[in-house]
Amino acid sequence: MKFDARLLVVDIDGTLVGKDGTISALDRDALSEVRRSGVAVSLATGRGIKTCSDILRELSLDGYHIIYDGALVTAPEHNEEIYIKYIDPVVVEEVVGYAREHGIYLELSSATDYFVESQNWLSDIRRQFFGLEPVVVDFDGIWLRERIIKGGMVTASPGEAEQATQFSLRFGNRLNFTQATTPAFQDLTFVNILASEVSKGEALKFLTSYQEVPLDRVMAIGDAENDISMLTLAGLSVAMAGASEGVKAVADHVTLDVESGGVAAAVSRFLL
Repeated sequence: MKFDARLLVVDIDGTLVGKDGTISALDRDALSEVRRSGVAVSLATGRGIKTCSDILRELSLDGYHIIYDGALVTAPEHNEEIYIKYIDPVVVEEVVGYAREHGIYLELSSATDYFVESQNWLSDIRRQFFGLEPVVVDFDGIWLRERIIKGGMVTASPGEAEQATQFSLRFGNRLNFTQATTPAFQDLTFVNILASEVSKGEALKFLTSYQEVPLDRVMAIGDAENDISMLTLAGLSVAMAGASEGVKAVADHVTLDVESGGVAAAVSRFLL
């Protein structure tokens, strides 16, 4: 049965982008056909603007997109921000102090830049896979110089996962912690540190209100825990085959995995 959508919202990593870091021709062509049919397409991702730019150009998407897990809604091609939720500078200062005290490799991001205090193997991954060049700075006073939209850490071991748990417990309801993975690095969990009210769902509410699109005419596709908030709001929600059971449980439909063109299969079934 065809779904009467006005907006299609699609996650990137694990949904559009697979192990090799590219979008399949099948998915690319399907999204082009969706746009030709009159349905708008927006991306919703934990990535920053710079790591989305090539994808936006490849898909010829020049509208509004949900960036940094919902902390920013922007039209990058037009340098237009319509929604932004940055972390309270006082909290950023505390986060930096906590990370230093516990030996946590912390990343910080503004709307345009990705900051680290030193480079390591994670910087290399960001550079090689995401094309993201870090800005190496002393974090002292960065909360006064920059609007920090997102912090980040990556866990690759049980010990680091426990560090992330303790981190989230320390800051309670003053921050929101989300987790995401990418097929290219299946042993890594990317932990996003955001302002407390930030989520893809909240950003989707704003975007649909701004564009006067009813939520019941939104189709959303995702695969990770940070997609749940938008999947539960959309009129039609689709989980990838590789998604966790928690994500599948909130979805109306489960499509193929990213390597098999799951996005194309879903839009072909419901939109085209």
